Amino acid sequence: MNPVVALTIAGSDSGGGAGIQADLKTFAAHRVFGTSVITALTAQNTAGVRGISAVDPGFVGAQLDAVLADLPVAAVKTGMLATPETVALVAGYAARLPGLVVDPVLVASSGDRLFTRDAERAYLDLLFPHAAVVTPNLREASVLLGRDVLDVDDAIKAAEDLAATGPACVVVKGGHLRGSRDAVDVVYAGGTVELLSSPWIDTANNHGTGCTFAAATAARLALGQPVAEALAGAKDYVHAALAASAGWRLGAGHGPLAWGPFLT
Repeated sequence: MNPVVALTIAGSDSGGGAGIQADLKTFAAHRVFGTSVITALTAQNTAGVRGISAVDPGFVGAQLDAVLADLPVAAVKTGMLATPETVALVAGYAARLPGLVVDPVLVASSGDRLFTRDAERAYLDLLFPHAAVVTPNLREASVLLGRDVLDVDDAIKAAEDLAATGPACVVVKGGHLRGSRDAVDVVYAGGTVELLSSPWIDTANNHGTGCTFAAATAARLALGQPVAEALAGAKDYVHAALAASAGWRLGAGHGPLAWGPFLT
């Protein structure tokens, strides 16, 4: 039988730890055939981002047209969309993007905003209403809502407020939430709150964690899993990936997560 197909719409990470590269590795680890639409090129490594060059939205659309015209995409994950125009463009394709998982890449690991307030509004107003799942981390939720999101109670309220913009499910990725010893993610769907928790792994090799979680979720949706099962499985996958690479020494900064063959 043919493999199922998933699509990532995201930026390229020249260091290989996040973005398109992490997404395709994650799809492959789930035995899902990965396709890609590149929205931006980055010059980066484990130490940080040195430069970003956005792809013209017209060419982003050309990539989308090429993939969707030929391949049976079963689920889609978005990452860095780079400009408000590209966010709007992707939203215009939403009816053709099944199982849409939106990872709103808005804030660098340094805490600096990557894009303008216009991009943030475009996510809220144009793309979130079409998403099956949105997966902001604490900093991104803070930026989107204009207030600090620091602990579990903050994350629950943030998830509820973001759900009001239209996505079927919101996951506020907690990482190391204040007051928690575990890595806790808050899931809000249909008026119900669930906490996904796993033991905290103390490692600097955490570059691409959010990309990997969203890509694993999309891969599992492509395989036919319901959202709750896909999220739980993605959480387990990320935990295993962090544990497997915890002792690696790749680069001088925040190294990548393990994937596929390194998890067994």
